[in-house]
Amino acid sequence: MTFREWQLLTPRQAARQIHAQAHRALAPGQQRAAIAILAPEDELVARFEAAPRHTPLGGVPFFVKDLFDAAGTSTLAGSLFLNRVRPDPKQDGAFVRALRTAGAVLVGKTQMHEFAYGVTGENPHYGDCEHPHFPGRTTGGSSSGSAAVVAAEITPLALGSDTGGSVRVPAAFCGVFGFRLTPGDPFIRDAFPLSQTFDTPGWFTRNATDMRSALHSLVAQSPDQRAPHGHYFEYGPLDADVATACRTAAARIAPVADSVTSAELVAGFAPALDAYNTIVALEAWQVHRSWAERYREQYDPLVWQRLNRVHGISAAQGESARVELAKVRAVWDRYFAANDFLVMPSSPAPAPLKADCTAEMRTRILTITTPVSLGGLPALTVPVLLPSGLTTGLQIVARDPGSPVFSRVLEMF
Repeated sequence: MTFREWQLLTPRQAARQIHAQAHRALAPGQQRAAIAILAPEDELVARFEAAPRHTPLGGVPFFVKDLFDAAGTSTLAGSLFLNRVRPDPKQDGAFVRALRTAGAVLVGKTQMHEFAYGVTGENPHYGDCEHPHFPGRTTGGSSSGSAAVVAAEITPLALGSDTGGSVRVPAAFCGVFGFRLTPGDPFIRDAFPLSQTFDTPGWFTRNATDMRSALHSLVAQSPDQRAPHGHYFEYGPLDADVATACRTAAARIAPVADSVTSAELVAGFAPALDAYNTIVALEAWQVHRSWAERYREQYDPLVWQRLNRVHGISAAQGESARVELAKVRAVWDRYFAANDFLVMPSSPAPAPLKADCTAEMRTRILTITTPVSLGGLPALTVPVLLPSGLTTGLQIVARDPGSPVFSRVLEMF
């Protein structure tokens, strides 16, 4: 169902549809793995009745990733204990407030990779979040539940965040559209943080038309009408079928980058992964340091391992990572001095099986996604179908969230 079809339902019909589809599309274990909170049907009816209907998002239901605050509900960020060290919110966070002001109806909160520190959507506390249409395969993360509820057509819109790829990767794996804004956006400033440098708000929709509606409702659009110029840049260790499918899909959008441009980007992006891992480790520890040891046994062991590696990072390594961050941003500045956008794959492979959610797979994914994270740039992810029926995606990167490039690309899908 599209935004428009949801808007045509009565409040009671909409509330019933959400509950019915959640039970129809997700097995009981996956309901818990994907959905942290779902408001009761009668409460949803009241919310739909109260929502303004004269706006583009009026009456559109949405979920929010459980690191954004919603009044009256605990924010756990995929953990067991965050509400014990952080007070429950008394008001909506900026992102939720903006959606409600636009007329959208909050229906609940989604599960996530604990503290947003992972790209697979695995969570030992609430269950690994699986692809709604391919059980046993991951949604990707950390915005796992948000991608799942949109892919399962429980709601047509869900909010997420993207630090190292946490919107782009689940969108690619689940075959939906994703958009990330930029770090420091007002929508992310009051969310529970992972990394101040890289945390970025974003959202998912099921189709391109709805993504355009959300984009035009939430982001001021540039009036620039000239024909944009950009390239497709095939980057990262891609599966053969992913490389072929992305190349074919990208041909609709932009020509392949010439050898000089490609060589400059390959060399310029090479430090991105190590710099990202170092900066995130340092910043994440600053968030957790006051309670990490006290609650050590309640962390996901892999998340704890990532937090704990801060103790192996020297001051010189931290300084070097910041230098590399500046260098990668300079690469992007040089590219955008002559171009309006860059198209890249969003994932190196389709949604992996549990056994394939390894450190090696994490490295392959982050190799592709972290150059955009270090650039602090907005990106639109569009799904790309593979012969197997699984999906990958393309990330279209521009300098500004209001770039007309995004609307033009969405018109093609």
